[in-house]
Amino acid sequence: FFFLGPSIDRKMWGIARRKNLGQALQKVLPAGSMTVREALNSALDEEMSADHSFLDGLESTRISKGLLEKYGPDRVLDTPITEAGFAGIGVGAAYYGLRPVVKFMIFNFSMQAIDHIINSAAKSNCMSVGQISVPIVFRGPNGANAGVDVQHSQCYAAWYAHPDPVVFLENELLYGESFPISAEVFDSSFCLPIGKAKIEREGKYVTITSFSKMVGHALQVDTFKGISAEVDDIVRAVKRACYRSILMAATT
Repeated sequence: FFFLGPSIDRKMWGIARRKNLGQALQKVLPAGSMTVREALNSALDEEMSADHSFLDGLESTRISKGLLEKYGPDRVLDTPITEAGFAGIGVGAAYYGLRPVVKFMIFNFSMQAIDHIINSAAKSNCMSVGQISVPIVFRGPNGANAGVDVQHSQCYAAWYAHPDPVVFLENELLYGESFPISAEVFDSSFCLPIGKAKIEREGKYVTITSFSKMVGHALQVDTFKGISAEVDDIVRAVKRACYRSILMAATT
């Protein structure tokens, strides 16, 4: 599944919410909650309405629901399962100033497109001394899932923990889960502090760092062990490994 346009990479992390989109969401979503699937869909919708972003790849998780009807087949492309093909198209489009969002049905199969991701998307800016920009996002389900074998269950966070390009790893088991959201999320100035861990719970004796679905399991530690544990969600800073937060926890 493909999206083309100029700034989706800034917003895939929820960098901002436009007021008109926020008002619309407030009318259709339960007060104070949003599923992961709805959050991803709204972020993509926001970016596509802001610029010429486009989607490319194979969509099987309903994240892009309604976007084809809204933006048309020129910006939402449902492709065959040819990872090397649609990833290469996305990288080439990014070279020409478009901002594609390339969706892998399962991130295990990004290995089929690793040359485009690493040798082209990741290295071009450095090799050209900053003259070539590759504004692209690769997204899709990553890590353990239910009822699938090992070829569908590997976590690639360590593989893609480098500066470029933007790789947005999702957990399919969380798509349908709802999480509380505050009113500020719908404000046009809302911004997440990328590069800084979020302290989900304060603790006294040990610090547990995790991200994605495992944060929920980490929060259960003191429930049945009686341990006062701090839990840090490093999803905003996997690339930087949250060294600052880890060091602060280790010295306090």
